[in-house]
Amino acid sequence: MAQALLTAQSLFCERDDRILFDQLQLTVSEGEIWQVEGRNGSGKTTLLSILCGLSSHYEGELYWRGEPMDEVREQFLSELLYIGHQAGVSAMLTAEENLHWQCALHPSLDASRAQQALESVGLKGFEDVPAHQLSAGQRRRIALAKLYMSRAKLWILDEPFTAIDKIGVAAKEALMVEHIQAGGSVIMTTHQDLSAEIPLHTINVEHFASSQREWS
Repeated sequence: MAQALLTAQSLFCERDDRILFDQLQLTVSEGEIWQVEGRNGSGKTTLLSILCGLSSHYEGELYWRGEPMDEVREQFLSELLYIGHQAGVSAMLTAEENLHWQCALHPSLDASRAQQALESVGLKGFEDVPAHQLSAGQRRRIALAKLYMSRAKLWILDEPFTAIDKIGVAAKEALMVEHIQAGGSVIMTTHQDLSAEIPLHTINVEHFASSQREWS
């Protein structure tokens, strides 16, 4: 039986006097890909921020491998790879320097894979180009190169396919499947229609929203 990795119980979050979600329950086990669904503004990114520890503006409980998150946060962070909606790269550093900088911050990234990772995302020949000279799509690829370097158990990805072409999307889908087959897990948001072959679980944050919420 697959082990439960990340568990959320009775999550409540309010923003601008609006309840984004209440009594939200989620259990992510080894070998699972979860897609967080909902309309723009429904709280998808907010939920990811809570799950990966970037936001404390919520009520409820989080557990990692069955232990309260407050007691095992360091272990959790060592087993987490988070890639947000923004590329999160330094404009003054080259593509390769950005990856080595990330490796210094996150021990779960294998620096020896940097060159291969950049080639895998289509940046071969751009390793020594400063990020500010690259396109938005290329900067996004630098961030996604971390997927090819990661030893983390859980990937939390916010719109990972933004500015990526169909070939790139297919490659990332294959990588995610490889990751879960090795016992990892993925939580993600995306507007991309994923391949029918992706073994996908879904959770819609709107199902946990207040019925009185007003949509703009």
